[in-house]
Order: sequence, then structure tokens, then C-alpha cells
Amino acid sequence: MNQQTEPPAADVRIRLPRGLARELFTLRRDPLPKMARPRWLAWLPHVVLCYVAIPCGVLTAMLMNDHYKVRGSALVVLSLLTSASIVLSMFRPIAAWWLGLLTSGLVAWAIHDHVGQGQSWPWTPVGPFTLAPVLLMVALRVPPKVTASVIGITLTLNGLADIVLRPPQSQTIIGGVVLLFGFVGTLGYALRATRLARGKLVEQETLTEEERARRTLLEERSRIARELHDVVAHHMSVISIQAQVAPHLVETSEELKENLAGIRENALEALTELRRVLGVLRSERPDDPANPHHPQPTLGELDGLVDNVRGAGLDVTTEIAGIRRPLTPGVELTAYRIVQEALSNALRHAPGSRVEVGIAYGPRDLHLCVANSAPTRAAPPSPGAGHGLLGMRERAGMLGGELAAGPRPDGGYEVSAVLPMDPQDLSAVPDSETKRTP
Repeated sequence: MNQQTEPPAADVRIRLPRGLARELFTLRRDPLPKMARPRWLAWLPHVVLCYVAIPCGVLTAMLMNDHYKVRGSALVVLSLLTSASIVLSMFRPIAAWWLGLLTSGLVAWAIHDHVGQGQSWPWTPVGPFTLAPVLLMVALRVPPKVTASVIGITLTLNGLADIVLRPPQSQTIIGGVVLLFGFVGTLGYALRATRLARGKLVEQETLTEEERARRTLLEERSRIARELHDVVAHHMSVISIQAQVAPHLVETSEELKENLAGIRENALEALTELRRVLGVLRSERPDDPANPHHPQPTLGELDGLVDNVRGAGLDVTTEIAGIRRPLTPGVELTAYRIVQEALSNALRHAPGSRVEVGIAYGPRDLHLCVANSAPTRAAPPSPGAGHGLLGMRERAGMLGGELAAGPRPDGGYEVSAVLPMDPQDLSAVPDSETKRTP
């Protein structure tokens, strides 16, 4: 057993250095992300880095010329390479680090024979500070183990050069270099961790919003189903009673009596199952107002609804067009709930406005329109998740109707709906067709 488990462990030890080597010798493009806020400063890090690159290159050339007496075209080349490594770090941080490391080595080689008594080597006094921005860009965009390796390799090469090649009269500054690079690596790691945490938080907030919307949709559908229970239960009860009474009203054959008895038995079973379904729907919210023992409202109670809203301080006018006639219970309930929710929204979000409620009975459709003017005073903060429009759309879509809602040019808001007088069976219609949105 032990002999079988040892090779996989050895493979793991081999894979880790290979993965790290791939990270250290990659030329992969990894652009510096823009600032998220404020948007008008999105490119500020890039501008600052370009601005830093120029003095770093200039200072490198000045120190080599003034302090180490290096002359010739090498000054220009090394100055440009120093600035180029900083600019390159905005797009390819690992490649920029290698370029900066190579430039630092070339600077050390160029000043080696010009080092005077007490002068620093292999770094010039500004050398560590010209490489620090590159290391910061690396730490911001690569995993911590890669950052540690980059800084470790840099300090190791510094130490080897200091031990093997340092001129006798020179002065080492490796202690300060360790502190500077350690601080830069830690700062970059902290900033990277903060950025990743913020990204995860935004992602989680997005998922939370999606879950909340899905939960809201399910809650609205459950509430609609509980309210429609009375409608369905009433029809099932009527079917059962009619099937029971029919044999006593006319002379019928035994076969017809058996069929009617079967109809009544099936109706009773369906009614029993319907009550069980309602029990499941009501189990989480037993105090919900959609109580099966209370009759569901209809458009006949619209005047009472309008009076209640007027009593709350809203100026409401109603207008009914067409021949008013009774509708199917589902349409009556849906129309009442849409008007009720629209008035509640106007009362909540548009205090002091004037509201017009219009109901038009067409040949085949019922048209609803609730429009309010601009509010005359600021609306107080509204708690809750805002289920109103979602519930209205669900109710209209359930009947095969349509609902539109949006602001008006005068600053008000309007909700309009078209409901079929005789809703068709939508069970065979695909889901995407039954959910119509404006």
C-alpha cells in the first residue's frame, strides 16, 4: 500500500516547481486593471506609472554620469531600458521584471570599474527605487508565491553579486534593499487581496440579487395561486353538486347515472387534492390575507378601494367605458389586484399626485389604465423588495394578457394592462410565450 501511494506524492513535488517556473518565465499579457470608481479617474494608475517611468530613467542616467563618471551611449540605453521596464509592467509584469533585472545588472556592470570610496554597488542610490514600481506591479497581478519568488530571486542575485563581485572600496546597501522590496511586495499583496475580495463581493452581490429576484417571483406565484384557490374550488363544488342533482331532475339511463356519479366522484377527489395543495402553499405564511374562507375581491368592490385611497390623501378619479358586465372570476380578481397594486404604488411613491383609473370593457378584452401625475413632495423611503410590478406582470401573463409600466413625459407614472375576457388554456403554450414583458 505504501509503495503505491509514494509515486503520486513525488509527482506533486515535481509539479509545483514546474508550475512556478511557468509563471516566472511567461510572457503572458496581463494588463493593469482600471480604477472602478470614480470612472473619470479610471486611467489614473496608468498615467501615474508613465509619469514615474520618466524621472526614474533620467535619474539613472544622471547618477551614472555625475557620481560614477560613466560616459557614452550606455547612459541613454540604460536610461531608456529603465523607463521601458516600468511602462512594460502595465501590460506584462513578469517580462517587465526580467527586463528591469537585466537593466539593473547592466547598470552594475557599467559602474563596476567606476565605483569610488564609499559609493554603493551593485545598486546606484536610486537603483532599488527604479525597480520597486515594477515589483509592485508584479505583486498586484500574480499569486503571492510568484511574488515571493520574484523578490527572492532579485535579492539572491543581489547577494551573490555583493559577495563575489563587489569592489573593495564600495558600500553595500543590501539591508535597505531587503526592507524596500519586502515593503513593496507586502503592499502589492495587500492591494491585490483587497481587489480580489472586492471582486468576489460584487460577484456575490450579483448572485444575491438574482436569488432575491427568483425568490420574489416564486413568492408572487405562490400568493397568486393561494388567491385563485377560491375560484377553482367554487367551480369544482358546482360541478360536484350539479352531477349529484342531475339524475333527480330527468329520467336517465343507468349508464348516464353511472357517468354522472363518476363525474361527482372525480370532482370531489379533485377538490380534496386542491385543499391539500392550498395547505402546502399556506404552510409557510399561515397569516397571509389570501385566506380560502374569505371571498376574493372583484371589480364590483372598486369603489370601496378608491374611497380608501382617497382617505389616505390621494386625489383619485375613475372612468369606466363600455358596457359593464360580469367577467370570469380569474379576470375579476386579476383586474382588481392590478388596480389595487397600482394605486398602492402611487400612494407610496408619488405623494400628493393626481391619479386617474380607467377601465374599458371591449368586445374581447378588458383594458385597465392607472396613471398618476408627478408627485408634489418627496416620497419617504420605501421598505421591501418591490414586488408590485412583478406580481402584476405575473397575473396578466397568467391569463394570456399584457402589462406595461413606465414613466410619463410629465414626470408621472402609468400602468396599463390588457386582459382577455375569456382566457384560453395556456398549459400547452411554452413558458417563454406566456411571460410577456413590455
